Amino acid sequence: MTPIQDHPLRYALANELHARPFPVAQMPCTVVFLAIKKPEQAVGRDRSEDIAHLTDLLDRHGAPHPQPGATHYAGQIGRHWLKWEQHTEFVTFTAITNNVSERAFNPADFEVFPPDWLMSSPGQRVTSVLMRVVPCPDDDQISASLTDWFEPESLTVSRVLDNAATCASDFRIDPAGHMRFAMFVSEGTGERRIGRIIQRLCEVETYKAMSMLGFARVKSLTERISELDQKLTELMIEMTDDANRPDDQLPQLLAISTQLETLSARNAFRFGATGAYEAIVNQRIEVLREERFLGRQSFADFMMRRYDPAIRTVKSTERRLQTLSDRAIRAGDLLRTRVDVERSAQNQALLESMDRRADLALRLQHTVEGLSVVAISYYAVSLASYLLYPLTAAGISKGMLTAAVTLPVVLLVWGAIRRIRSRLE
Repeated sequence: MTPIQDHPLRYALANELHARPFPVAQMPCTVVFLAIKKPEQAVGRDRSEDIAHLTDLLDRHGAPHPQPGATHYAGQIGRHWLKWEQHTEFVTFTAITNNVSERAFNPADFEVFPPDWLMSSPGQRVTSVLMRVVPCPDDDQISASLTDWFEPESLTVSRVLDNAATCASDFRIDPAGHMRFAMFVSEGTGERRIGRIIQRLCEVETYKAMSMLGFARVKSLTERISELDQKLTELMIEMTDDANRPDDQLPQLLAISTQLETLSARNAFRFGATGAYEAIVNQRIEVLREERFLGRQSFADFMMRRYDPAIRTVKSTERRLQTLSDRAIRAGDLLRTRVDVERSAQNQALLESMDRRADLALRLQHTVEGLSVVAISYYAVSLASYLLYPLTAAGISKGMLTAAVTLPVVLLVWGAIRRIRSRLE
């Protein structure tokens, strides 16, 4: 029996669903996370540089290399377990060490990534995280630790995944340049569940940072958009004044429309990416299934108060830019209609003038035809006279002979010209 032929992408697509497994983490452990992005043209970057950067780190520990064209990697580097992922705009490194420093959030924990290796990075740091994963003590001890580690005003704490762990952060960058997360793991929580929580927290921070790039872009665009909005409004007010010529206003309107379309084209990807990243942040928080810890604000509360307003600003700016573009298009249509109406009136006047000129030309033509009959008849009579001069021998004078042939010749010439004109018409 001949086996059925598989689609060439069947195995690749099926394996893609399992390509990025959650990390497996024991407790206590320390998690070091790093996200790197090129400042410009991150989507179209040379991705071989990402692989080369990863390979450099692996070579320092004698670890095996990833497969050619790989977008993810997981393996042991020394006493650390490393996970590397390549995304559309950025790459992430997650290193897990199965112990914790005596000093909480010790900057030395980040030395899993050597300083010279960081300096050779093909991009810039978007975010970095130090995460401390320890067994869960009683609530009072958790509160005391959080008071020592985090800023109380922005402290966020939640019990997650049916009390599998208690997670906390203040989403502030510490003096060493890292975000701090604490995770207190309840007894009986499995290693894979610990790994899932770690990855979710890192994803929340990463996609939050990436989506905030849209907010930074919007802040730089606000002044320019307001300027174009004012120019467009003033131009539309001028359009209501009949003293202004539409032909002079149309180039100005086209210039504004071009600038608006250019802004939209240049920022379309960033606006779209911000919306996608926001959806991921909210989805990752939702799957944590938060429960409030001692009345403290949860991750969802923090995002609602601090993060959502920034994202709404991005969305409102995107809508404003689209609205301005639509206004410019409508104004252009109105102005072009006005120009077309005026040109139609000018064309009508021109046609009427041409009709008058054609009438004058016809009259002139008739006049010329009359003169032509006279001129041709004059020469025709002369020729006819020369032809009939021999009849003068019979006693007919030249004057009588000329007078006799003049009228017939004139009639013949006039009739011939009439026939020629009727054929042409």
